[in-house]
Amino acid sequence: MLHLAHSQLPFIVNLLILLLCAKVFGEISERLGQPSMIGELIAGIVLGPSLLNIIPDTGEMHMIAELGVFMLIVLAGMEIEVEEIRNSIRGKNIWIALLGFLIPMVTGLLIGIAFHFNNIFTIFLGLCMAITALPVSIRILMDLGKLQTNVGQRIISAAIFSDVLALLILGIILDFNAANRGLGDLTLSILITIAKVGLFTAILMVTYRLFKLAKRKVNVVNPRMNKFFGYLRGKESLFALIILFVLVFASIAELLGLHLIVGAFFGAILLPRSMLAAHDLDRVKKSVSGITMGFLAPIFFATMGISFHFQSFEYGTLLLVVITGSIVSKIFGGYLGGWLAGFDHMRSATIGIGLNARGIMELVIANIALAKGFINVSIYSILILMALVTTILTPFLLRDSFRIIESHEKRKPDTFT
Repeated sequence: MLHLAHSQLPFIVNLLILLLCAKVFGEISERLGQPSMIGELIAGIVLGPSLLNIIPDTGEMHMIAELGVFMLIVLAGMEIEVEEIRNSIRGKNIWIALLGFLIPMVTGLLIGIAFHFNNIFTIFLGLCMAITALPVSIRILMDLGKLQTNVGQRIISAAIFSDVLALLILGIILDFNAANRGLGDLTLSILITIAKVGLFTAILMVTYRLFKLAKRKVNVVNPRMNKFFGYLRGKESLFALIILFVLVFASIAELLGLHLIVGAFFGAILLPRSMLAAHDLDRVKKSVSGITMGFLAPIFFATMGISFHFQSFEYGTLLLVVITGSIVSKIFGGYLGGWLAGFDHMRSATIGIGLNARGIMELVIANIALAKGFINVSIYSILILMALVTTILTPFLLRDSFRIIESHEKRKPDTFT
C-alpha cells in the first residue's frame, strides 16, 4: 500500500486536492451512469489512510463536511412542502417508518447478543443498523431525479422518522449512562427526552400556524416584506435571511439535544415560500445548489471515504454479518412497511432499497460510541465500512428499481392506493 507524506501540506492545499479529486471521480461516475457521490466516496478512500494517505482525517475537514450536510439539508428542505411530509406518514404509511426502523434495530440487537457484546454496544449497533442517513438518501434521490415522487417522499419521511427516533434513543442512553444508576434514572431520562421532543414539535407547529395565518393575509404581508427587502443594501440579503431562519431551528434542535440536521430540515421546509417572489426564491435555490453541489457536498462524501480504515478486516466474520444483516434487514423492513402501506411489491422493494443508505447519522452515533469508550477503533471501522457499503450499493439498486417501475408504468396504471 502506497503512503505519501501529508504532514507538510497546509489545510487549504489538502482541501484543494480533495475537492479536485472528488469532482474528477464524480465526473467519471456520472459518465458511467452512476450518481456523482459514488465517485466522491471513492476519491476519499483513495486519498485517505486506506490507500495513498495523502489527505489526513482532520477535524478541520470534518467541519467543512458538516457544513456540507447542513447545506444539503437546506437544499432538500426547500424542495419539500409540509403537506407532503404529513401525507407520507398518515394512515398506513406509518408502517414504512416503523418497520424500516424496528426490524434493523432488532437485527442489530440480535447480532450484538450473538457475539456476546455488552448491552451498551449492542444498543449502539442496533441504532447504527436502524438509521437511514437523511442527507445521503436525499442526495441519491436528487441525483436520480426522484425526490418528488411518491416513493421518494416515503423514503425521505421514513428517513426523518428513523433519524429522530435514533437520536431520541441515543439521548436516553447517554443520559442514563451519565446518571448511571437504577430504573428511576432511566424513567427520568425517557421523560426528559420526550419533553424535549414535545417542545421542539410545539415550536414547529406554532411557526407553521403563524405562517398559515400570514398566508391568508398575503396581500397585506407581501407588500410589507417587499418594502423591508427594499431597505436592505447588502448583496444576497434574502439568501442570508433564509440561512439565518434555518439556523434558528437547527440551533433550537441542538439546544434541546436533537441533531442540527433535524432542525435544519424542518426549518427549510417551513420557509414561507408564498410570501417570497418566485424569481427571488429561484435565485436563492440556485445559490444554495451551487455552493452545495459544487463544493460542500463533494467534500462531505469524500470525507466519509477518508474515515475508512482497513482495521475493520480484523473481525472478518463480524464484518460480514453486520454488513449483510444491515442490508437485508433494512430492505426487508422497508419492503414490508411499503406492502402494508398499500404499495405494490416493486415499489415496496424500492422503498426498502432507498432506506438502506447510511452515512452521517451512523457516523455521528459511531463517533459518540468511540469517544465514550463503548467501542474500539476496529469496531468503529466496521461501522464506517457498513456506511460506505450501503451508501455505495444503494444508488445502483435504486436506479434499477426505478427503471423497473417506470417500465411497468408504461404498461399499467399506478397501483398505489
